[in-house]
Amino acid sequence: MKKQTVVIIGAGPAGLTAGYELLKNNANYEVIILEESNDIGGISKTINYLGNRMDIGGHRFFSKNSDVKDFWTNIMPLQGKPSVDDKLLGKEKKFVQHGPDPNTEDKVMLLRQRVSRIYYLKKFFDYPITLKFQTFQNLGLKLTFVSGISYLKSIVLKKEESSLENFYINRFGQKLYQMFFENYTEKLWGRHPSEISADWGSQRVRGLSIKKIITDMLNKAFNIKAETETSLIEEFMYPKYGPGHFWEIVAEEFIKMGGHIKKNHEVITIKRSKNKIISVVCQTKSQAKEIKGDIFISSMPLKDLVINFSPKVSNKYYNIAKGLPYRDFVTVGLLVKKLNIKNETKIKTVANIIPDCWIYVQEPNIKLGRLQIFNNWSPYMVKDFEKTIWLGLEYFCDENDNFWNMDTKECIDFSINELSKMGIIDGCNVIDAHLEKVKKAYPAYFDTYKDINILINYLNKFDNLYCIGRNGQHRYNNMDHSMMTAFETVKNISNGVKCKDNIWHVNTEKTYHESNEK
Repeated sequence: MKKQTVVIIGAGPAGLTAGYELLKNNANYEVIILEESNDIGGISKTINYLGNRMDIGGHRFFSKNSDVKDFWTNIMPLQGKPSVDDKLLGKEKKFVQHGPDPNTEDKVMLLRQRVSRIYYLKKFFDYPITLKFQTFQNLGLKLTFVSGISYLKSIVLKKEESSLENFYINRFGQKLYQMFFENYTEKLWGRHPSEISADWGSQRVRGLSIKKIITDMLNKAFNIKAETETSLIEEFMYPKYGPGHFWEIVAEEFIKMGGHIKKNHEVITIKRSKNKIISVVCQTKSQAKEIKGDIFISSMPLKDLVINFSPKVSNKYYNIAKGLPYRDFVTVGLLVKKLNIKNETKIKTVANIIPDCWIYVQEPNIKLGRLQIFNNWSPYMVKDFEKTIWLGLEYFCDENDNFWNMDTKECIDFSINELSKMGIIDGCNVIDAHLEKVKKAYPAYFDTYKDINILINYLNKFDNLYCIGRNGQHRYNNMDHSMMTAFETVKNISNGVKCKDNIWHVNTEKTYHESNEK
């Protein structure tokens, strides 16, 4: 029987998962993955800068879906021996029997402690907000009282969830929303939360609220086992050399099974005929190349997919696609000798640095959105983790705005000045720096997003086209949800199922976050 040719656009988590799953148990497909860049992993790639590795955006390997967890640990087994920093600190963990030793093997998944905090008014608050004594001490008596009254009011007077602003107020009250959500959300999206659809909250923090936080605290206090909201997890898996290393191994396995990955192949045209996609045209370094296929799986930005249809779609669909907004992303890596802020937690760290994986920056008049400390993700991410600290400063912007267009030195100097202004570092302690830019990192929930279902219904009419992943569905998915869209797609293809509702419903139903899916 002649093999069917499956063309997958994008070598990120969704595209690689789809390709791997198609070939794992089936010899009936010829699978080609087309990747625009020279890298593997999409926005989950890892940058190696002179031995110091940058995880673009930070990727915790955590999921409540057993298929996703099995996929991760089958590719990269959990550690069986302590990592180098745990050895130095004498930390004890539950290791997997006969699991790999991260000090001698590279193909290994570490078990790491999740610490994320908010930096606001030069003080640390837990992220998400907790009701610990430290929180009340930082807020002071007056703000604590006002926040409590505001929350009680939100319980009684619920707002219509017509915007992200109302979504947050209903769960935290007006005052906590103003302190810990309003400014940060506007910094992230470049829009006030009142202009953003509540869908974003529903898909990212749907189970999180003061009520959920209190319930979680009581369960832990009385040792009651219960499902934990994703934002409240305390431990996660992480590849020794970052997420990009994991996806590079998946790519290698995919190729061993007979798959093909064509890098530097930018899809510029999608040719269609009636309700079928017949081919795509790629721009390579030297020429344009047409690639035909029987089945097409797209993780490229939904906007670009529809705009590049040939023949061109009607204005109705074209204008919706063209108006879909994105937020772009700049990460500045700073290698420093030391930090000015001290570790006042009970968590032991090498050189007693603060234990955070990342810090959400709420400081007024500071553009910086989040600060990563790569030493705490994995000590193997930092060339000399005992003597240096490798930071990732995350800035949200729009492609070609003033910040995006800063030259490298200007942007690095700007970031150093911001951290110095916040009291986190002294500029004289910066040893080296590196800058990375990522286009279309965050699909946004405003402008023509309100009409996205019209576009989805149109695309579903193409029998052999499947849209997967964060950008492929224009949905701010976590990595595991992007993988789940690939799993569902492969099931449909293998079983001849035409309806694609199961693919689009990933990360829209409450159960996807709050139950352990089989």
